[in-house]
Amino acid sequence: MVTALLATPVSGRSPEEPPPGLVPPLPPRRHTAARGRLAAALRAVGPLALLAGWWTASATGVLTPDVLASPPDVVRAVGELWGNGQLADALRVSLTRSGLGLLLGAGTGLLLGIVTGLSRLGDQLLDSAVQVLRTLPFLALAPLFMVWFGIDEASKVILIAVATTFPMYVNTASGVRTTDPRLLEAMRTFGLHGIALVRQVVVPAALPSVLAGLRLSMTLSVIALVAAEEINSTAGIGYLMAQAQNYARTDILALCVIIYGVLGLAADGIVRTLERLLAPWRRAGAAR
Repeated sequence: MVTALLATPVSGRSPEEPPPGLVPPLPPRRHTAARGRLAAALRAVGPLALLAGWWTASATGVLTPDVLASPPDVVRAVGELWGNGQLADALRVSLTRSGLGLLLGAGTGLLLGIVTGLSRLGDQLLDSAVQVLRTLPFLALAPLFMVWFGIDEASKVILIAVATTFPMYVNTASGVRTTDPRLLEAMRTFGLHGIALVRQVVVPAALPSVLAGLRLSMTLSVIALVAAEEINSTAGIGYLMAQAQNYARTDILALCVIIYGVLGLAADGIVRTLERLLAPWRRAGAAR
């Protein structure tokens, strides 16, 4: 009897029907391959528009070759430099410089950020000194690094490392400081201390800030690479630019600028991929 009464719909409504005034929840939207292709197409609109404008200006004579070479001339320069091996060697040297400097700088910033964000003593001892160094323009340090480390690879790598340390430090320290102290206390209660606490709790909690710092550091590594390769380079993209400037080769100059831009775009794409793999909940939240 009671079972029959409970199963009887109230006011003619079925048990699955929501009460009046309530909207049934929508199923979660899933990231489909079509949406991924659409996003990639939208991201390509800006660069393609710039390329079309450049091509049109060159074809109509608004941009003359002595001001900026046309896209076909740049393509021919790629074939010339790749054929004689100069472009491949320059890319290898520049990517090695940028990669080593980024690895050293981002690693140092990550370590310092964790120490100062997690330890009050570390914050008191290190933060003020790091903040003073952070205010120094890294471009102003280039002549000093030439005196200290010479004009070889060491001065160039260290200059890139200095430029990439502080964005990672600031973002990591901020992310670690905002970690819920109750979570840390609970993990310590369960016996998690030291490196294990940092690896399993602190770094995952601060991961969005760490990835933001990595994005800035990777962008600065390309900017610092341009400055570093002005220090009496005998190889690399900067060396190609210097030689092209001496011979007024605007096609090679344009090619080098495009390469720097592609490197920056690739760095941003790498961080986006890491964010999608390591912090998928952020993309899910953004999709809503």
